[in-house]
Amino acid sequence: MFYLKPVPRRIAYVTTFEVIAIFFSSLLLSGMSHGDAASSLPVAVTTSVVAVVWNYIYNTLFERWEKRNNIQKRTLLIRIVHTLLFETMFIILIVPFFMWYYDVGLVKAFMMEIGLITFFFVYAFVFTWLFDRLFVREPIPAT
Repeated sequence: MFYLKPVPRRIAYVTTFEVIAIFFSSLLLSGMSHGDAASSLPVAVTTSVVAVVWNYIYNTLFERWEKRNNIQKRTLLIRIVHTLLFETMFIILIVPFFMWYYDVGLVKAFMMEIGLITFFFVYAFVFTWLFDRLFVREPIPAT
């Protein structure tokens, strides 16, 4: 068990999450495209970079919207809308790239993205659960 301050913890989280995600995404994409993992590695890396950049941009804009509208609490409805908007835009960003790279149609590229989203739904939960047990937040000092 390791104690990390917030910024190093976030950096460790994103870096570890994405490196492992790239590995598994390459395997998953190679299976869905009937190619080898090495040929899907550039797609996995690109998808990872787009996800990280989009996540930063989207959450920055979302937090500005919350501040402008004086949203004090993230309700379940806000979380659902937040997730749906994020994923919808991510699909819009990634599907054309899959179509181009794999030379497939819209439906095939969309199904590949749905496959990745399904994988990441499970992976994010398991990874975060394990990460939280290994990299514990810095303890709050007693007053």
